Amino acid sequence: MTALINEFVNRVEFDSYEDFRDNFRINVPENFNFAYDVVDRYAEIEPDKVALVWCNDHGEEKRITFGELRDLSSRAANFFTREGIQKGDTVMLTLKARYDFWYALLGLHRIGAIAIPATHMLKEKDIVYRIREADIKMVVCIAEDGVPEVFEGAIAELGSDTRRVLVGDTDRDGWINLRKEIMKLPADFERPEDCAGGDDTLIVYFSSGTTGMPKMIEHDHTYPLGHIITAKYWQNVREDGLHYTVADTGWAKAMWGQIYGQWIAGSAVFVYDYDRFDPEKMLEKLEKYEITTFCAPPTIYRFLIKEDLSRYDLSGIEYAVTAGEPLNPEVFERFREHTGLQLMEGFGQTECVVCIANFPWMEPKPGSMGKPSPCYPVELVDRNGDPVDVGEEGEIVIRTAEGKPLGLFNGYYRNPEKTSEVWHDGYYHTGDTAWMDEDGYMWFVGRTDDIIKSSGYRIGPFE
Repeated sequence: MTALINEFVNRVEFDSYEDFRDNFRINVPENFNFAYDVVDRYAEIEPDKVALVWCNDHGEEKRITFGELRDLSSRAANFFTREGIQKGDTVMLTLKARYDFWYALLGLHRIGAIAIPATHMLKEKDIVYRIREADIKMVVCIAEDGVPEVFEGAIAELGSDTRRVLVGDTDRDGWINLRKEIMKLPADFERPEDCAGGDDTLIVYFSSGTTGMPKMIEHDHTYPLGHIITAKYWQNVREDGLHYTVADTGWAKAMWGQIYGQWIAGSAVFVYDYDRFDPEKMLEKLEKYEITTFCAPPTIYRFLIKEDLSRYDLSGIEYAVTAGEPLNPEVFERFREHTGLQLMEGFGQTECVVCIANFPWMEPKPGSMGKPSPCYPVELVDRNGDPVDVGEEGEIVIRTAEGKPLGLFNGYYRNPEKTSEVWHDGYYHTGDTAWMDEDGYMWFVGRTDDIIKSSGYRIGPFE
């Protein structure tokens, strides 16, 4: 039993939702840094424990242990340092689902640089905006899909000296090959005396807002601890299990399901780096790799249940959850018919961890997000900020008067005005609306702004 979760929570097991809600607490070590305090701890006590199982559509497969991950991320930290990246610098990672994302991200955590994950679907104007707004010092991107060309155009338009790093098996003029370069560098990186941690900035996500232009959502180094709730108590991952969250690393959902909470809870993560979504291939992977816990948006489940599920042995899946958009009751029932599993819905945003969910002790109501997470005082209020009655629609707000819940963002990076628009009078305003039934279950209604939701992604009208 090597799961580190016991070091970070007051209790692991609970008897009911009420017990969990009232008694669960997360312990935050001083100057917590996930790379050193989780990855390196596993590498020390059980270096052969599998952290990441990765495959793609071309027959490639990797099983990366915590010992290997410590070495790779230390090499990456040495690489970033060699290239002039320092604590507090911003580095964009556009790596789709390449396994390189994980060691690169951890390498940035080690030196205290700020990671800015981004989707490979961005256009030149999107990259220009991001480099300018976040003062990005380096971009690390895949070699395929025309992505380097888009970055080259953006950097040329800006006339910036942004460093360019490539992940792939081919070289390109003006770019540094990450895989080749890190293997020339030492596999150890000593924890700096002024190590980043605690409330230092860890990661920044660009996410759309009411103006249509992306805002920069800033999380600090305690953010991974907040995802203990996401992984252990919503996704219900287990020690030495294999969890699969369907997500591109350019979106915050990857942080929800592909690294932080899962590893703290002792589960490995599975990553399928597919070229294009194919439900048959995904079902084959679920069977072949014996996935134990599974998370995907309702759109994915809709495609999966259209297949002949009797052709696949999905008995290894012990638990399945969904989020990102409301769940159609038909999808819920069809999936249960074929697997015996009830889909457990949850709700959250890029700005936070799961803050409303159907937890393991609860009987889910198809279409309901569930009940508030512990540590997250969730309320529904009207336009005047007053609580609404049962059955009445209100905005979902998170009370912060007694302190910022663990995993809630610090604010919009370099934009206190935008932060104060959504965070004032002791509440963070999510911009999402819902109603609560007589049993305390919450039901999603919509947005208070102009956001469009597509397959779980938040998209502004100008994007």
